[in-house]
This record gives sequence, C-alpha cells and structure tokens, in this order.
Amino acid sequence: MVVPGSQHAEDKMYHPPEGLQKDAHVPDFRCYLELYKKSIEEPDVFWKEVASDFYWKKPPTGQILQYNFDVTKGNIYVKCMEGATTNMCYNVLDRNVKDKNLGERVAFYWEGNSPDHHMAITYSQLLGQVCRCANVLKQMGVRKGDRVAIYLPMIPELVYTMLACTRIGAVHSIVFAGFSSESLCERILDSQCSILVTADGVHRGEKWINLKQIADEALEKLLSSGHDYSSILLSQFNSREHCEPEWLDAEDPLFILYTSGSTGKPKGVLHTVAGYLLYTSLTFKYVFDHQPDDVYWCTADIGWITGHSYITYGPLANGATSVLFEGIPVHPHVGRFWEVIEKYRVTKFYTAPTAIRLLMKYGKEPLQKYDLSSLRILGTVGEPINPEAWHWYYEVVGQKRCPVVDTFWQTETGGHVLTPLPAATPLKPGSATFPFFGVDPTILNEHGEELEGEAEGYLVFRQPWPGIMRTVYGNQDRFEKTYFKKFPGFYVTGDGCRRDRDGYYWITGRIDDMINVSGHLLSTAEIESALTEHGAVAEAAVVSRPHTVKGECLYCFVTLKDCREFNRTLVDELKRQVREKIGPIATPDFIQNAPGLPKTRSGKIMRRVLRQIARNEKDLGDLSTLADPKVVEVLFSQRWETAA
Repeated sequence: MVVPGSQHAEDKMYHPPEGLQKDAHVPDFRCYLELYKKSIEEPDVFWKEVASDFYWKKPPTGQILQYNFDVTKGNIYVKCMEGATTNMCYNVLDRNVKDKNLGERVAFYWEGNSPDHHMAITYSQLLGQVCRCANVLKQMGVRKGDRVAIYLPMIPELVYTMLACTRIGAVHSIVFAGFSSESLCERILDSQCSILVTADGVHRGEKWINLKQIADEALEKLLSSGHDYSSILLSQFNSREHCEPEWLDAEDPLFILYTSGSTGKPKGVLHTVAGYLLYTSLTFKYVFDHQPDDVYWCTADIGWITGHSYITYGPLANGATSVLFEGIPVHPHVGRFWEVIEKYRVTKFYTAPTAIRLLMKYGKEPLQKYDLSSLRILGTVGEPINPEAWHWYYEVVGQKRCPVVDTFWQTETGGHVLTPLPAATPLKPGSATFPFFGVDPTILNEHGEELEGEAEGYLVFRQPWPGIMRTVYGNQDRFEKTYFKKFPGFYVTGDGCRRDRDGYYWITGRIDDMINVSGHLLSTAEIESALTEHGAVAEAAVVSRPHTVKGECLYCFVTLKDCREFNRTLVDELKRQVREKIGPIATPDFIQNAPGLPKTRSGKIMRRVLRQIARNEKDLGDLSTLADPKVVEVLFSQRWETAA
C-alpha cells in the first residue's frame, strides 16, 4: 500500500480538513496503516478490544475468529466469538440507557412523508416501545429461533419490531415495502416465517401504496402452498414496557435479508449476532467518525442492508442520534433533503449517488434557501459514484469542506469493506480507496492468479471479518457455489475492480449477470423469468444501459411467439408483469422486439453483444463464435422501434 501523496499520484487528491483531524478516532493515514496492520496480523487482539465495549452475559474466551474459506478443505464456515452469549437489543438499547445514562438522548428524529408529521424518540422511549412490541410477539407465540417477516414503511414501528425480534431471539426478515405480493410471498416461504407484520399502507410522495392489500395477496398465494393465516391487530394486545432479553449464543442467527441472485431466485443472506454487532458498530464509528454531538442521517430504507447496518444497528450501538426519514427527495418540493438537514442540524449525511444525480438536475438554487453549515462529513452508498456527481456533492452540498466517504460493501459483507476514513484518507473522486480494518482484499485474473500493483480483475477477500454473512438460509450448497467455488481460498464479491499505482481500489461493476439500478442490485435472470411468463414471449434477455440518474437501467430484448404482434399494448403489459412479479424498482426502461437473439453455437446468449446494441455501439469486435451473425444486424435495425 502506497502512502497517498507520493510522486505516483495519478489523480488530484482531496486531503482531509485539519479541523476534522483534531478529535478524530483515526486522525491520519499513518494511524490508519498501524491499525490496519494490527487488524490483519493480530485479528483476535484487534477484535477483542472492540468487543470490550459491549455487554456479554458470558464473556468470549479463546479464539475470536475461526474460519475456512477453501472449499477443497471442507465446508465453508465463519465463527466469531463462539461460546460467548449476548443480546443485540440489550447492547444497542439497555446498555445505552442503563450503563451510559443516555436515556434522555434522542435516538431518532422521525420525519414523515409530509413535513407536518414528525416526532423525537429518546433511547428510554425506544426501549419501552421495543419491550411492548416484544411482549406482543411473545403473546402471539413467537419464540427464540422463529422467523418473523416485516413489511413496513419507514415508520418508528419498523425499528420497534426489528429490535423486538432481536430482544426475544426471533430472526427478522424485512421485505422492502416496495416489493410485489409475489416477491413478499416468495421470501416468506423461503424463510419459513410464522408471523407477518405489516401496516395498512403508506404515502410515498403523493402516491398511496396499499401495503395491507399487497400483504393479503401474498398470504393468499401462501394458501395455495398449504399455509394458513389470520389477520390480527397488534393494538388488540396489552403489553408492558418491560421484557427480559433472551441471551443468545454469539453465532445464533440475527436476521435474514434477501438479495437478488444471478440464477434468478433471491438469496436469503444470514447474519449472526455477535460478529454483526462488532462490525456495524466499528464501521459506523470510524467511517462516519461518530462524535457525541452528531446528528446523523442515512436516507436509505431499512428494507435494504444499508438501513439495517447504518440506520438501526450501527448508530444505536454507538448511542447516536439519527434522522429516520419516511419521505422522498422531491416531495413536497425539491429542497426536501436540504430542509431536513437545516431543521435537525445534521452533521453526517449518507445517501446514494442516484439521489445526488436526481437533485443535481435542479441546480444550486434549492440548496441556497437552506443553511447547510452543520454538515461535517458526506457519504455515498449503493454504487460507485461518478466523478461529476462526486464534485457536485463535495463542492455544492459540502461547500468544499466536507470529505466524501464513498463506501463499497454488500448485503453479504454486513458493513463497509472498502472505504475512506474521513480524517485519514486523501480522496480520489470515484474511488472506494482502501480496505476497512480486518478486510484483506486482492485482485485475481480469470485463472485465479493474484495480480500485484496496478491491476484489474476480480475483487476477492482472503479472510473474513466479524460481520460477513454465514450462509444462504437453508442452502449451504448455494452459499459455497456462489461465493467460494470459483476461486478456492477466497470470498468472491462478484464485482470487478481496478487498483491504481497508489494502491487505491476502484469498483468497475458487476461481473456476473446483475444490474445495479439506483443502488438496488437486480438479477437479470429474475427479470427474464418474469418476462417469459407472459403468454406472448418465447424468450427474453435483459442487459444494462447507462442512465443519467439511475446509473444503470434495464434494457430488455423479447422474442415473441409466432403470430404475436409487438406493440405498445404488449410493452405496457410486460412492464406491468415485471412490476407485479418483482416490484416497481424492476420496471424495464426499454423493451425491444428481438426476432432472434445473438447466441453461440452451444446456445449461450452473448450478453456483451446485447449490451453494445442497447448502447448503440457499432464496433462489436469478434463475432466469430455466433451461430448466426445476421441476428445482430436485425437487432440494430429494430433498435429504433424500441418502446421506451
């Protein structure tokens, strides 16, 4: 690793402001290097020190991290602090209220879809509400190890419910309240949930989303699978604001969260109690340089991993004050984000490049109506940020005084794995910079050979950190095949990566058949499956196309059955079908008629060619492996008939 600022620097670097370095947890790059070396060479010592901040009913003894990453040597496993017992809810609530006297500190400023709806929730109030909810779940028969599905909008009850699950040892499986009834049903079935918690509905901007209706449709589908259900109002139960925590083994399951799979079927990523607690706590503390007077705001939805790690668990484990936001960036006006920052004097702001690009379109004027002087650190998440958006974020929003922490991580990693530290890391716009503590990355070529120095290839990790996933729920074989079989001895991220002369890492995008739309990872196979379920479609192929706001969008090629006509009505039906099967986030942007698809002689679709057609790139390179090269000419000629 080269110390930034060397003579080899290939890009302009933005150095941390001196004012931020004074009281920072990691005040400079040399301090980062020392801590990083310790975390890699002495991981047990490093993580034992982190663990000392938390409450253990039975303290950890022996080795902190045990693992096998090599499928040729047996089953893949990761264990952190095996033998210790604790409770996540106790550590993020009781510990703050009872041990740290933070009961009257605001845990969340909830800001609703409308500016008229807002409330402050202290740590004591949060603990009371969580205990009430936990007692209700217990009255409904939920016990340790049971799975609970949660389909709620960004309201305080979502936090109450997930923490209530952790308090009694139940495993929560939160489904983003924008997914369709079919997606909800699929996730409930796969995780074998015994309870579904939902709400009547939610306003998202001006739009009303009937969550109860969607939930009922999902449960009707469950009936056909032999499941019974009944509807119960939680308000029917009387419950006390005291509930003893269930003490869990360090490796007991904490939650299941589904992420799109390249084979079409979503994967239930399983995280466990102790390791996830340690990792989300430390990444939040160091990446956002959390200080006691901070007001932190992550704009993500808790239905995604960002909301799990950096709205709920990471901030609460640090006794932080956060904004919990139900709304959208442009409702009721395009200055909504800036209005909220001014209202709560937000100091640390974490959002997605998609949101930044959306707000860039409205220029500087909406920002100039509000006082953003409280901001000290900016962060991005979900996808690599393009340099143009980075500069606007840094110069216009942060007024050239707030470092931008561009974080790379996944549902599977549990927390940040490549990220700047705001007071320590000189920044290069668009680069995820360096690994977080305990994370040991390398770049491999197609043959599994490690590449030194400047290089581009597969991003992999040599060893685990506490917060890494433990398995795919109910499918260990898929877990091993997806992440460990391609390159034995390494965790394979599925992302391409470039390392420059200064050792900085740049994420270049997905290598497998996944598309990153507005920071949401979508499976091309899942979308293709939804398209081919329509009676008119014989075959479908989905690729990405650049989009000025979303980063990437969905460009779909459909081959119709004989005698079926490609027209606007069909396109609307196909879009509706994908929305209903997966959710609005997966709605195709473009659908093109494809009388044939470019395939190799063995029948494999050449997606590289389809991506170039979608982008109207005529220089296609070597097409010698195509069974019928004339297909390409036809697709280009019909490209202009694409229905947007």
